[in-house]
Amino acid sequence: MSHATKKTTHRERIDSLLSEAGTTYAEQAGIRMADEPGPLWRLLVFSDLVSARIQSGIAVTGSRALFEAGGGTAEGMATLTWRQRKDALLDGRYHHLANGTATRLGATAELAQSRYGGDLRRLADEADERPGRVAELLQEFPGIGPAGAAAFCRDAQAVWPFLRPALDDRVLTGAARLGLPTDPHALADLVPADRLAALADALVRVRLDDDLAARVREDGHSPT
Repeated sequence: MSHATKKTTHRERIDSLLSEAGTTYAEQAGIRMADEPGPLWRLLVFSDLVSARIQSGIAVTGSRALFEAGGGTAEGMATLTWRQRKDALLDGRYHHLANGTATRLGATAELAQSRYGGDLRRLADEADERPGRVAELLQEFPGIGPAGAAAFCRDAQAVWPFLRPALDDRVLTGAARLGLPTDPHALADLVPADRLAALADALVRVRLDDDLAARVREDGHSPT
C-alpha cells in the first residue's frame, strides 16, 4: 500500500472514530473550552477528579455537580465549605475518596488563587508556554500527577496551541489498537489542529473500550 493510500485509509478510520466518540471529556463535563480563567479552572477540576483512577463518566458527573454547586471558578471553589464540596461530589456519584477529594479541591483552589490569581493563563506564562514545564506546574496542584496533567493538556490544546500535539501514551496506545501512527506528529498530521483534542480523547476511549475499538476497525478499511 502506498504512503498516500495508507494516509487516506488512516483518515477514514479516524473519521469513523470521531463520528462515534468525538465528544471531548471537557464537553461531556459541560466545559466550553476557551482561553479564559473559568473554563481552564473547570478543566483542572475535571483533571483532578479523573486522576483518582475512576471511570471517566464518574469524573464527568462529579465535575458537573461541583460546578453547579458554585465551584466553577477557583474563587467559587474556595468559598464552598468542605461539606458543600463533599455533598456535591456525592450528588455527582463521585463516592470514591470523596472526603479527601473535597479537602484537596479546597487546597487546589487556594493555590490557584494565591499563585495565579485564579487564572491558569498565568501558569502558561510562567511556563513560557513550554509543554513540559506546563505539565510540571500542573503537578504542583494537590492530587494532579502525570495522568492528570496529561488529561488537562489533551483538552487544553484546543485553546493553547503551543501544547500541540498533546498526545500522551494513553492516546498512542489507543492509536496502536486501530493501526494508526504512534508517532505524535504523524498522528496529529491526520486531523485539523482544532480536532486534536477530540481525537486524543477518542483514542483514550479506544484504549479502554474493546467494543468501540472493534467497531471502528470494522467500519474503517484495514491500514495494512
